[in-house]
Amino acid sequence: MKKTTLLTCLRTSTITTTLMMLSFTAGCKKHTEGPAGDAHDHGSAAAAKADDHAGHEHSAGGSEHADEVKLTADAIARYGVKDEPAQLWILKPTVLTPARVAFNTEAMAHVGSPLRGRAVEVKVRLGDTVKAGQELVIIESPELGEAQADYLQKKTAVLTAGPAVELSKIAWDRAKGLLEQSQGISLTEVQRREAEYKAAIANVKAAEAAAMASENRLHLLGMKQEEVATLAATSEIAPRHAIKAAIDGQVVQREVTLGELVGPDREALMVVADTGSLWVLADVPEAKLAGIAVGAKTWITIGSTTGTNDTSIAPKFEGTVSFIAPLVDPTTRTAQVRIDVPLSLEGGFTLKPGMFAQAEIVASLPGGEDPAPMVAVPDEAIQTVEGGPAVFVPVEGEPNTFAKRAVTIGKPIGGLVPIFSGLVEGERFVIAGTFILKAELGKGSAAHEH
Repeated sequence: MKKTTLLTCLRTSTITTTLMMLSFTAGCKKHTEGPAGDAHDHGSAAAAKADDHAGHEHSAGGSEHADEVKLTADAIARYGVKDEPAQLWILKPTVLTPARVAFNTEAMAHVGSPLRGRAVEVKVRLGDTVKAGQELVIIESPELGEAQADYLQKKTAVLTAGPAVELSKIAWDRAKGLLEQSQGISLTEVQRREAEYKAAIANVKAAEAAAMASENRLHLLGMKQEEVATLAATSEIAPRHAIKAAIDGQVVQREVTLGELVGPDREALMVVADTGSLWVLADVPEAKLAGIAVGAKTWITIGSTTGTNDTSIAPKFEGTVSFIAPLVDPTTRTAQVRIDVPLSLEGGFTLKPGMFAQAEIVASLPGGEDPAPMVAVPDEAIQTVEGGPAVFVPVEGEPNTFAKRAVTIGKPIGGLVPIFSGLVEGERFVIAGTFILKAELGKGSAAHEH
């Protein structure tokens, strides 16, 4: 099979050596990106396990077949060996930066107590799912009872002051009538009664203002308008107050226990968060901020969850930049970039707040122009054979036979590895199941040495 040199690739497309990210050229099918990293020796353990089951028919004979592997049709189906034509991709620069998973602070509620008292009921536990308006904690507060009693007194004062206005009004009107009809009363007496009427009006207004102030205090202590109306109607003091959830979500912190004294000086008794909406926060150095924009594509790799440093098997999420902080931290010289991602991947892996991650963010080139397209393959298609990167290609005219092809590669971007030489556009290569081909090739090489 004809091999392609670096010079040939340079003639077909301009090759850039900067970090890049993937996007489609016209006619390229959609590709699911794999994990970023250097070319990996994928699946060596799995390949060793599969040695006895591959059903290979390694050709023995001339040296022209030394780099070829032949599998049975059953082995190809069993290990999912698939090939497809090489495609051109537009690869853009990317920025790698540490990140962390965090709660969406716009979908969180810190639940506190607006009054002083004792927690007599705690109705939810840590981790419980709650609905907006659901009771979380019941507080018994002498302060609330005193405020309710004061409100009832002020309402009574309003009711008491009302009749005095009507009586003083009648007395004034009668005095004016006598003065006008028969001069049977002095002007001074008429003016005195007028003053009494106006004083009664002032007393009513003062009582109403005091009642309103008392009602407002009840609102400040957490009572709703309907609760105040019930208090006014029944005159029954209820010193217990229910603290309710402000949003739908999950109780992610609980800082109150039964019988504990609480008050408005406590920052939060509980924290309720909508765990269906999380953020990934990346700290981007100021020198790399210029090329990052809202809407930029991003890959989030959760490496710490796998117990290994091999990022090729780490959970990976695709997201987009939704916000870039307008300020740079004066200490770290970084700006926080918020990334929106899905909550879970196939296989059941779910993001958890507090996880550490690595973000690979697409950066724009100066001038906004895209680089020239070039051949790139998924990271899992590359295997390290005899100390160098290689792909496997179908052997023309020999069914179920694949040959090792040495390639020159660049650094992976978003799960794609740029190919500088060794593979050209349209040439078929093995995209899945390369680990079994490498294992069978190793077995064949060992047999020839003996």
